[in-house]
Amino acid sequence: MNEPLPSPGGAAEPAPPGSSQGVQVPPNGFRIFVQVLVNTAVANVTTSFLWFALTFWIYAETRNVIATGVIGAAYMLFASLFSMFFGTLVDRFRKKSVMVWATLATLVVFVLDTGFFFAVGEDAVADLSLPWFWIFAVVMLAGAVVEQLRGIALSTTVTLLVPDERHANANGLVGAVQGLAMLVTSVLSGLAIGFLGMGWTLVIGLAALALTLLHLLGLHIPERNVDHTEQQSKWVDVKGGWLAVLAVPGLLALVLFTTLNNLFGGVSMALMDPYGIDLFGVQQWGVWFAVASTGLFVGGGLIAAKGLGQNPIRTMLLVAGAIGVIGMLFTIRQWGWLFVAGIWLTMALMPAVEAAEQTVVQRVVPYEKQGRVFGFANTFEAAAAPITALMIAPIAELWIIPHLRTEAGQREWSWLLGTGDSRGIALILTFAGFALVLLAVAALLTPQYRFLARQYRNAAPKNDEADTEPSTAPVG
Repeated sequence: MNEPLPSPGGAAEPAPPGSSQGVQVPPNGFRIFVQVLVNTAVANVTTSFLWFALTFWIYAETRNVIATGVIGAAYMLFASLFSMFFGTLVDRFRKKSVMVWATLATLVVFVLDTGFFFAVGEDAVADLSLPWFWIFAVVMLAGAVVEQLRGIALSTTVTLLVPDERHANANGLVGAVQGLAMLVTSVLSGLAIGFLGMGWTLVIGLAALALTLLHLLGLHIPERNVDHTEQQSKWVDVKGGWLAVLAVPGLLALVLFTTLNNLFGGVSMALMDPYGIDLFGVQQWGVWFAVASTGLFVGGGLIAAKGLGQNPIRTMLLVAGAIGVIGMLFTIRQWGWLFVAGIWLTMALMPAVEAAEQTVVQRVVPYEKQGRVFGFANTFEAAAAPITALMIAPIAELWIIPHLRTEAGQREWSWLLGTGDSRGIALILTFAGFALVLLAVAALLTPQYRFLARQYRNAAPKNDEADTEPSTAPVG
């Protein structure tokens, strides 16, 4: 356990200014954090590049919404299943070791999948009636999910390397870098699939990931030896994560909200790429999605510069409601500019939701338990999206989309959605956005919201030298 160091008299002294949860931040910690962030971003770009390419490629080959929905849902489902294991690993071992193992495992899996692709042949893999595509997709899924381990480790390095008062800014910087990565990924994936095909796309991804691993091996992350306490004795410490969440009043409600919020993400995951490809084609959709992804960069950059305010939880709920309003409107007509503008605004707001949750956890949960708490939260949050994706994709493909393409369906909903071939997808996205607005308003009215906001304020480090009392920590 990383407890405050005892004074000569034996009493525990409060953590010094700039520390967090008893963790002494090194003087050059923020610079080291930036290096870790950039390395993680490049690794995530590579993984996302291949995963986006798989989605673009199979929809371009088959025009099947069910296939894209199943791919996206399977990714989130596996991320959910393994998140608690990943969180336990992050708490049990040094952060750099975890990152190296994750990157190496991802590289090995992608090498095996690339060999399978060339051995079977592109035409056979693209045939959904044969098992080869699903084998290819599942193996790639395994590599992409392992890479998610790095995301949990990165969240804990904020506490390790960044002073508490700059946590929100650091989390915003994560969002900005993710936005830049998304921009690069979508452009490269669309262009690679459109002009080079899946084979060369795989080769490019492997080369980039290998270079990332070499750079990571040269990084130095200062961290003390990990104490293997009783809570860290299990490989999948669900109980430890559950108890750490329960120890902070209102934190479980925050996890529940972000889980329900991800239901909207599941709808978008299943339907946004098909809608964009129908509007623009696969190459142009990759470019336009990159344009929209600049919203992540802008939104994350604003948080990195300005923070989240005194009450990040309130900020998160208001932003989630705004995202819901945009979701109700950005496909209300089959206009490409409206769709791209709506995605841009949504992505500009998304970093605030992610950064708020991370900032709260980094303050109110002890450092040695944060990996399990992030893993516990991600278990449920990641599970929400595939549930809706797996439900919505077949409903959309087999019922709503065909119905809205009939004359009767067009007449029934043209007052709200106008006309066009993609009105079925638009109808689902509109109702999903309305549900998200209701969820955000309901969360703002709950007592759990006020409890957690109070816990966050009380857990702030005491930087006033005249104040000799240790900061109130909600978790022992």
